[in-house]
Amino acid sequence: MSDLLLLITYCALLGSVVGFLAGLLGIGGGLVIVPILSVFLLHFEIIPPEQVVIVAVATSLASILFTSTSSAIAHHKNGNVPWHLAPWIMTGVALGALISGFMAALLPEKIVRIVFAVSVVLIAIKMFYSSTKAESTTERQMPNKGLLTFFTTITGALSAMIGIGGGALLVPLLTFFSIDMKKAIGCASACGIVIALFGSIGYISSGSIHFNLADGFAGFVYLPALLGIVCTSWFTAPLGAKSTHYLPVSTIKKIFAGLLLVMAANMII
Repeated sequence: MSDLLLLITYCALLGSVVGFLAGLLGIGGGLVIVPILSVFLLHFEIIPPEQVVIVAVATSLASILFTSTSSAIAHHKNGNVPWHLAPWIMTGVALGALISGFMAALLPEKIVRIVFAVSVVLIAIKMFYSSTKAESTTERQMPNKGLLTFFTTITGALSAMIGIGGGALLVPLLTFFSIDMKKAIGCASACGIVIALFGSIGYISSGSIHFNLADGFAGFVYLPALLGIVCTSWFTAPLGAKSTHYLPVSTIKKIFAGLLLVMAANMII
């Protein structure tokens, strides 16, 4: 088997896991894709080491466009997408993702790694702590629409910077404001589509001067890896979304937190 076919096979296996987790946790899958795809790209010597992370981030975002779409459709069918809030949240994450995508080529690879690791560790600690506490009876009011859009612009920018669909940041934000965990996951899945679309536009545009289509790249997006991931993640995302109906919220939070810590440690190493 050629190296290219082997890479696509590995990415297909990765996609099957990523799709399930995307549906279950609303994370888009980037937390898993970025560190593992970075290893694949290094192993097969696709690109120079100093460009590995940015290509993994860009390819992750492009795959999330498909995975989050599949996941969001499933969550919508289950009534888990709060559409009265989604337009305002999507506006913010779209703006943030677009800005971040165009700035990608200007950010040192080390900075991207640090932002990724620190962000997800802090979120994991908060999520695990909340899973061990009794459900709070305190109701926090959702901020006004303008402030909500501002918060989600920051969320979208950081999500696109580290190549995730936004769930790792959006879900804790929405649950903080007393949105039901399952509805927060559904909303994050829908917003992942927007982050992935606008972030990918930025990465493709800014990467077009570094890579070309003849070598299998659309800007910073590596197309063979993208094909491998989405050919399986599209089908496993609905399975993960369905699983949210059978798992208690505290269990979902612990799975979420554990995944974040593992991926942060992997990226640092």
